[in-house]
Amino acid sequence: MTDIKDCGNQKGCDHHHPDDQLRKRILMAILAFVLGFGFVIFLVWVILQPHAPQFILQDATVYAFNLSEPNFLNVNMQVTLSSRNPNERIGIFYDRLDIYATYRNQQITLPTLLPCSYQGHKDITLWSPYLLGNAVPVSPLLSAVLSQDMSTGMVLMNIKVDGGVKWKVGTWISGKYHINVNCPAYISWGDHSKGVVPVGPPIKFQLVQHCTVGVSAS
Repeated sequence: MTDIKDCGNQKGCDHHHPDDQLRKRILMAILAFVLGFGFVIFLVWVILQPHAPQFILQDATVYAFNLSEPNFLNVNMQVTLSSRNPNERIGIFYDRLDIYATYRNQQITLPTLLPCSYQGHKDITLWSPYLLGNAVPVSPLLSAVLSQDMSTGMVLMNIKVDGGVKWKVGTWISGKYHINVNCPAYISWGDHSKGVVPVGPPIKFQLVQHCTVGVSAS
């Protein structure tokens, strides 16, 4: 007859509870599923190679653009901006896009919120927002440079867009990415003196200016 010894808390004894084994198997199964799903998404992402949307500044209609004392800028304009989705299998969600104008890296209009929208494969979206800046304070140095540009009849502004985008592949939607768009806008009034654009009817400029687009993780 073989004696059965009670190991107690001795190191040589191996205790395996059935519940512990079940938990380990469940955790391993969950981990394998997550890794497998992540690998599939990564593989699809690599195969599809998503491209950033393409933006073009079509035109700008200027209602007011003048300096007033002491060093205040008044801007009232409307721009037409188009965006094209170059991807054949990826849709794009635009989420909270703000558009505004800058001059020499200073923002000169309030941000205007563009409507949220979805862009299908190869689709084109058009926006025509108003950009307004009422009595925007500028530094004396910037005011002098702007006055000089306006006196020569040529002002270079930049129309910028900041916001978020999401990619859609089938039923899968990615997390939010940050998009930054920069569109140079060359506005030419001809030869005007004293840095003031004469009051009159709105002036529409056909620009058709391609924009630089950057997309990065939020």
